[in-house]
Parts: sequence; structure tokens; C-alpha cells
Amino acid sequence: MPTPIKMPALSPTMEEGTLAKWLVKPGDKVEAGDIMAEIETDKATMEFEAVDEGTIASIAVDEGSEGVKVGTVIAMLAEEGEDLDEAAAAAPEGDGEVAEPTSADAGSDKESGVPAKAGTANEAAQQKATPASAGVTNGAKAPAAPKDDSGERIIASPLARRIAEQKGIDLASVTGSGPRGRIVKADVEGLEAGAAPAKAEASAPAASAPPKPATLGGELDAPYEATKLNNVRKVIARRLTEAKQTIPHIYLTVDVRLDALLDLRKQLNASLEADGVKLSVNDLLIKALARALQRVPACNVSFQGDELYQYSREDISVAVAAPSGLITPIIRDAGKKGLAQISTEMKELATKAKDNKLQPQEYQGGTASLSNLGMFGTKQFDAVINPPQAMILAVGAGEQRPHVIDGALGVATVMSATGSFDHRAIDGADGARFMEAFQQLCENPMGLVV
Repeated sequence: MPTPIKMPALSPTMEEGTLAKWLVKPGDKVEAGDIMAEIETDKATMEFEAVDEGTIASIAVDEGSEGVKVGTVIAMLAEEGEDLDEAAAAAPEGDGEVAEPTSADAGSDKESGVPAKAGTANEAAQQKATPASAGVTNGAKAPAAPKDDSGERIIASPLARRIAEQKGIDLASVTGSGPRGRIVKADVEGLEAGAAPAKAEASAPAASAPPKPATLGGELDAPYEATKLNNVRKVIARRLTEAKQTIPHIYLTVDVRLDALLDLRKQLNASLEADGVKLSVNDLLIKALARALQRVPACNVSFQGDELYQYSREDISVAVAAPSGLITPIIRDAGKKGLAQISTEMKELATKAKDNKLQPQEYQGGTASLSNLGMFGTKQFDAVINPPQAMILAVGAGEQRPHVIDGALGVATVMSATGSFDHRAIDGADGARFMEAFQQLCENPMGLVV
């Protein structure tokens, strides 16, 4: 019998995702382990593998569809010898309520560039209010997929097919406004039996056409282009808003002389050249942050309501700018790792982050964070804490500045570093001791190699 393929949970916290890309199409044969789709979670784009062999009978959720709940049937898989049309029309055996996903590829209004209402949350809400499992309503199968006069299958959502059957509407006469001409609830809910809207020229999917400039009224009367937020940007917005609204931040800044650290880096790179290892300044700062947490364990904590978690390991989250948004891969147990190992791991993680290939265990967790904008010339900044962590260290560019050296005014390479601390978990004095420890480790860097 046909096997429903459901939206997987690709991380412990995933509740919904975006079906970014299908790598198979109806009629394709797949075997266990074959990559069928790319799914965008709240942190990365991950590959979805087949667990059974068979032939793809139908695609229920178009690529680009957002807000697809975990457990939603996204495709049907036919076993060997099964009729593909019958498998495509078969009702899945899901046991949960699923909503019609919204789609980033929905058609757009030609005049305004605003996405059409087809496949919107209103349709999803109605499907959720009426228990449905990808075409199953109160135990009854959804109408089989209809075909037009030429025998071609008409693409329509289960809800649209159900409404059309109840009203006696011929779907062959309806123009779909959903992705790839899919007929959705909005196309049929206002029609009566025998009625059909005038055929309109199909508009290109919004994702394949360049965004159209518009004018924003009111005080901000300027041209703009609207870009739909991806899942990563939505999570960043939600978590950082939560952080600034709920976490009382305290900021402490120190100036750090980097000359000794830069000299040590030069010596280490000369000795590691034969091993193909080249340390960056950031690698040494990761180690310095971890060692400072070892010296001041009161800052390696997190606030958990009525409890304070004290961590015995320094897992350092490092901010990386990825195409989909900011992500923080983690160097686990950084306090006990050598600089060469930290450098190798960080390069691998940064490459994965930029390719959207990080696995959940590579970015979830962390006990403290490091954000470095020095490569952009930023002198100093205050970073927002990444909950549930209780601190983040923001470092700026090392630059030549006047500095008092051994009682005399001279010129030194100086970097400003600012720690953001959750004042519910970390007292100002402990934060100051941490910043002092970090400063001393950078200015006396032999403590990073022992």
C-alpha cells in the first residue's frame, strides 16, 4: 500500500520548517538513503533522506512552502507494482492534524507585488479547525485528484477539492492561484456550481521574479523592496527580542594590548606551517575566553528561573555570518583543547555554516558566546546575550593607539572587548573579574598554550 512521507523533525526543537527544495519528482524511483529534499529548519538547511524504497507517486507540499508542521504528509510513495495515480489519490494514514502550509512561491498581484492570498494562514486555520490529515476528514477520504479533458491531473489542495465536491464545482474550469497553478481554498470558496472565473494569464511565481519596488506611505515615503523572512531570520528576531525584553544586560569594557598575543601567533604559525595549520587571532580569543571562564567559573552559568546552572565545561559559541543569517557553531570543551585543534574545528564549522550544512549538535547549546567584528574595522560594540546563556563577549578591531607602556607613553596594538552579562545570574564584580582575567590572558598569552 502507498506510504505517506511526512515532514521530519530534524532537530529536537523543530516544530515546523520550510520545504526549501525537492530533489525528486513524481515518477522517480528512490531507495533508502537517497536524498529527496532540502528542508530549512530554524537554524540551517538540511538534507532529508528516504527511509523506504519505492516510486514517488505525488508531491503534496510544493518546494518553497513555509510553516510546514512536523508530521504533515509532504509526498506519497508507491511500492513496486502499485498504480501511481491510485497511490497519489490515496488518503494518508496520518494520526495528527495538519495545516495547509503557506508557500513562499504563491502568485503575486501584478499591480502591487503583494503575495496573493492563496494558501495563506486563513486556509491553514480552517483546515486545522476542521480535523484533517492531508485529505482525511472525520475518517473519510478526500476526493481523488481530478483530471481535465486532456487527462492531465488537476493540481488542487485537499481542502479545495473537498469544497469543490461539496459545491459541485468542476475544477477543470477553475484557475489556480497557488504555486505552479495549484488550486487552493481561496479559488473555490466564493464560487457556485457551474460558475467559473475568467481565465487569467498565469503570473510567474514570486520566487522566480525580481521583487517589485513599491512606495511606503506615511513618514517613510521611500521606494523599497520586500523580502520574505526565512526561518533563521525569524528565530533571530524572536530570540533577540526576547533577550532584550527579559534579560537585564550589564556591559563591561576593557582595552587589551594585543602585541604579545600577535607575536605568539606569529611564532606558533611558523612552527605549525608543516602541519598545514594557520591560527587566526579569533582562535586565540576563543581559547582566552574559555580559559577566563575556567578562572572565573561564576560567569560560566545560566539563569533558569528558580535555579542557577553552573557548567563544568567551556563550550564556546562563535558567531558566524551565514547566507541565511547569524548562526553560532560551538567549540566544545574549548578550555581543554589545544590551539591547533580549535583552529581546525573552527574552520570546518565555519565552512559548514556558510554552506548551511551544520548539524543540530554543532550549533545547539554552548555556555558562552564570542562575537568578533574586528575584521570589519568595528572598534567597539555591545552584543546581545543569546539565551539561555548568561554572557557574550564582543571584540572589536586591534588598532594602533597611544598607550602607557611601563610608565611611559607609547604606541600599542589595542583591542576593545565588551562583555554583556545577564545580571540575574552574574554580579557586576564577577563580570569585572572575568574581563580582567580575559585581559591578562591576552596580554600574557603563554597561559593559552599550557
